[in-house]
Amino acid sequence: MKRCKLWIVAACVAVMAINVLLVHGGPQKKTSEAFRREFTKDFQRTGLNTTPGDAMMLRILVESAGAKRGVEVGSASGFGAINMGIGFERTGGHLYTLEIDPQRVQECRDNLKAVGLENTVTCIEGDALKTLPTLEGEFDFIFIDALKSDYLKYFKILEPKLKPGAVVVADNVIRSARAMQDFLDFIQNSPDYDTVIIRASMEKKDGMSISYKIR
Repeated sequence: MKRCKLWIVAACVAVMAINVLLVHGGPQKKTSEAFRREFTKDFQRTGLNTTPGDAMMLRILVESAGAKRGVEVGSASGFGAINMGIGFERTGGHLYTLEIDPQRVQECRDNLKAVGLENTVTCIEGDALKTLPTLEGEFDFIFIDALKSDYLKYFKILEPKLKPGAVVVADNVIRSARAMQDFLDFIQNSPDYDTVIIRASMEKKDGMSISYKIR
């Protein structure tokens, strides 16, 4: 009789757990391609977020490069981090995304958790000029999309940690070219990098620079 009661209790617990998964979607729903596709489609973007075309370009760059360790400077609410995070999940890598605004940090973390990427993408709060030096190890992918006049400063902190073959992407390099002219002059003229400026999206009538570290 005692064993029978224990079995009934165990069965009830199992049913309750299944019901919770059905109500809340469970981990499989959060990580399914269909769920993530709808989440990004309905994402409440602001002017600070990467455009869908640029975000997809970033994801493709991560995957095609087989990047394993990446840094994003300027998370906003995490639209770009989600797209790159999907790429890093597929390569078995990890992305660190940096944001100075505490409210946006929380939004970014909530959005990453909503799509099951909280273990693939780490959102770090604070001024990137202070948090970037704390990142250890080598990196093979960088996306810079924060204070335009500080692009070269961000890059110079990370450059010693870049592996040969690393990809460096900078956003808003057409409309904000004057604000980041020192960065563009360096990256376009350095013999250590091949660089091209592209437009993956016309939504903001802007573009990104994409650089490959030769050595």
